[in-house]
Amino acid sequence: MTSAQPLPSVLFVCLGNICRSPLAEAALRHQALSAGIDVLVDSAGTGSWHVGKGPDPRSCAEASRHGIDIGAYRARQVGREDFTRFDRIIALDRSNLADLQRIAPPAPRAVLSLLLDHVPGMAGRDVADPYFGGPEGFVETWRQVSEAARHLLETIRREGL
Repeated sequence: MTSAQPLPSVLFVCLGNICRSPLAEAALRHQALSAGIDVLVDSAGTGSWHVGKGPDPRSCAEASRHGIDIGAYRARQVGREDFTRFDRIIALDRSNLADLQRIAPPAPRAVLSLLLDHVPGMAGRDVADPYFGGPEGFVETWRQVSEAARHLLETIRREGL
C-alpha cells in the first residue's frame, strides 16, 4: 500500500490581502478546477490592516465578471508556519518578496518567487497594485494574475509540484 501524494500547495502574498492576492488565489483555483488538477491554494498579506475582512469590492466585482465568487475569502497575515505549510509562496511584487525573505525561517520548505516570474518575458516585474485607482486597474490585475496562473499551473502539472 502506498501513501497518498500530498497536494501541491501555493500561497499568494500581497500587502493587505484584499486586492491582488485574492484575485491570484481565485485565478489559480478556477483554472486548476477547470483542468481537474488538485492544488491547495491560499492567499495572505504581509500587513495586518485588513485581517478578517473580505476582499475589496472591486476585486469581488472583477472576479464575478469571470464567474468566480470570492466574497467568502477573508484576509489574513502571512505567518512563519506558512513557510513549512506551502510548497510555493508567491509574492505579487518585489517589496512583498523582500518582506517574505526577511521573515522566512532558515531553510524554508517553500520556494519564494514573484508571480510574474512564472510568465515568459515578465520575470522581475510587479503586478501593479490597483488599490488607489479605479475598476480598470482591477481588470489589468486580473489579466496579469490569470496569465501567471496558467503558466504556474502548467509548471505544477509538469513538475508534480
